[in-house]
Amino acid sequence: MYEPTWESVRAHPLPDWFADAKLGIFLHWGLFSVPGWAPQVADVQQVLRNEGPVGLLRDNPYAEWYRNTMQLEGSPTWAHHRETYGADFPYDGFIERFDAGTAACDVDAIAGVCEAAGARYVVLTTKHHEGFTLWPASTPHPRKGAYHAKRDLVGDVTDAVRARGMRMGLYYSGGYDWPYNDAVMRDAADSILAVPAAPDFERYVTAHVREIIERYAPSVLWNDICWPPGGNLAELFAFYYDTVPDGVINDRWIQPTARRGRVEDAVTRGAGGLVQRLWQHIPEAKRGLSFPAAEHFDFRTPEYASFDTIQPGKWEATRGVGHSFGANRNERPEDIVTATDLVRSFCDIVSKNGNLLIGVGPDDRGAIPAEQVRPLRGLGDWLRDNGEAIFGTRPWDIPATETSEGTQVRFTQMDGVLYAILLDLPGRRTFSLRGIDASSIREAALLGADESLPVTHDGDLTMFTLPERVPVQAAYALRLGRRVRAIP
Repeated sequence: MYEPTWESVRAHPLPDWFADAKLGIFLHWGLFSVPGWAPQVADVQQVLRNEGPVGLLRDNPYAEWYRNTMQLEGSPTWAHHRETYGADFPYDGFIERFDAGTAACDVDAIAGVCEAAGARYVVLTTKHHEGFTLWPASTPHPRKGAYHAKRDLVGDVTDAVRARGMRMGLYYSGGYDWPYNDAVMRDAADSILAVPAAPDFERYVTAHVREIIERYAPSVLWNDICWPPGGNLAELFAFYYDTVPDGVINDRWIQPTARRGRVEDAVTRGAGGLVQRLWQHIPEAKRGLSFPAAEHFDFRTPEYASFDTIQPGKWEATRGVGHSFGANRNERPEDIVTATDLVRSFCDIVSKNGNLLIGVGPDDRGAIPAEQVRPLRGLGDWLRDNGEAIFGTRPWDIPATETSEGTQVRFTQMDGVLYAILLDLPGRRTFSLRGIDASSIREAALLGADESLPVTHDGDLTMFTLPERVPVQAAYALRLGRRVRAIP
């Protein structure tokens, strides 16, 4: 009998479709969509750096963490819940309203928002940390029984997404299931202690993931946090690749090698308190929100992060349009990324071998808030004129340079054709690009325009001249052509 090993699993190549796709939409939907609330913060990474794990969990800007933060006495979410629903209102009290709201929701409209943004794939939360599944799972919750939506939202969204020509990915929280062990996360130690270590939990989540693979054949299998100890994760991955040969797996499957005991838990609890007390003495570079890599993965998933250099392995920048992934009706306009900033960030990510997975949250009726749709629509508008410089491209020799006027530039290339994406208009119509030898170029093109750009040469400099009038855009993509090289 064939026994999958990590070596055999690692033989799976990254499929071209994922490297070509560049843009995915992350749909966070669940019981947390009913309250749809989290505190206002300036930046999730900065909160963690300044206040440590305790401060981040108390002031957690992620609306999808509502079940946890509503239980932290004195937290903004705890106060909001008492004022809005009453001190005795349970989290499961949101089930009836969620089922009623989603019964007739238009999932095609959700898929339409994703398509209009220019997305090539979509990832939906099938079960977040709250333990409530968006499909009628065959395996009941070990503590809750039939703990799932009445409507098969996973199946319906999957059908709607695929009908519009996009690939479908599915998220599953394999590391946390708060109702299973009544976990309440208050500090750094709880990031470990909240992961159930019992054998029946590992069997439960494995059954769930196998079921979503069999039922929906997702193109992306996106686990969160980690994977519980026990079981055979290599076998699960092999089953997935056998079912979906061009599927991809993310990196958040780190698995403890042994089950915990009371002594280990006590040591972890003590270490968590020590981490918080010494937090400000930890180097700032180590105080960010990050996830260790698992034994096998097809791509990394840094959260609200960016890089200065081209990354050797495929990665996916993961963030919400605001400071939350789930819809947060408490966010202000200034908390939502502008279309301009989203486009420029996206170009930077692609130039460094990344995809962007941008998160939005349908509400309890399946409607994506207008303020979340707005930047996605702007991104889609930009891609309709400039997608040639994005989709199907790969990083060039260098990711970035500046114009002679100091305007930031990002590079992509496809089949030897080089694209330079100006992240703003340069100060003058005629400019050069620093750090490249473009002496062989005789003409260039501004994507979305009907005319070529005049190109002249002045010694070692190649000068490009923009039209007298160019449309106002977040970024300007130039097709430079072939035979351009970076100057060391």
